Amino acid sequence: MKNLLRDFPADVPAVVDHLVKLQHVVEQLPPLQASSPLADFNKLYLTISNKVLEGLNDSTFADPLFVSRLDVEFAARYLDALRSWTDLSPDTPKAWSCLFERMRGPDARPLPSAAAGVNAHLNFDLPFALVATFEYLNSEPVDGSAQHHDYLELINLFADRVPGLRRGYLERWQLLIDMIDGEIDELYQGELIEYTRDVAWRIAQRLWHVRHDTIALDTERSRLDDSTAALGRLLLSPLGTFLQ
Repeated sequence: MKNLLRDFPADVPAVVDHLVKLQHVVEQLPPLQASSPLADFNKLYLTISNKVLEGLNDSTFADPLFVSRLDVEFAARYLDALRSWTDLSPDTPKAWSCLFERMRGPDARPLPSAAAGVNAHLNFDLPFALVATFEYLNSEPVDGSAQHHDYLELINLFADRVPGLRRGYLERWQLLIDMIDGEIDELYQGELIEYTRDVAWRIAQRLWHVRHDTIALDTERSRLDDSTAALGRLLLSPLGTFLQ
């Protein structure tokens, strides 16, 4: 795994390739192997990354350069968190540590693991990925812009895929319950992701104005890391499993 994480992907096809290789590695990790929390989240992320690549190939986005760069910056933060964790670095974000640490225990379940990974990636990684992307493009996050529209489309890929991926993690008896309240449940999940998407954009706009202020930026990062980690621990708890 350490060899794989030494280099970060430079484009979207490379992101997909990295995730494919990483999936092969994490499915071999003891004690849970193929059903480990990391394998569960990485599988979900790989599915969504393939959809992003399809969207780029189908000319879905108005500014493919923006989408490609955002996808790379977004993935880099997940891979960097994983590299820090494998290096036993104290700099590993708490938002990710709460998921990674569950790999040592026998009580992790696929659906909460995937949800905790989505939480860390959207609520913590995404705003900083947006800022890095706009800095790279010498632009800024403006409401109503082509980039804003593409951003909404990109995160919609998460909203579109989560219900199906969720059902893929459920056991038979849970699927029966899901059939009963599925439409309400999926509407709730879609609205939740839309809310998270909009919040991440607003946070990125706030971070943009303090990006050169090291103290203010570190304060924002620490606050966001703490709040995201708190939600992640809830999602991984027995209560979080019940709520899902």
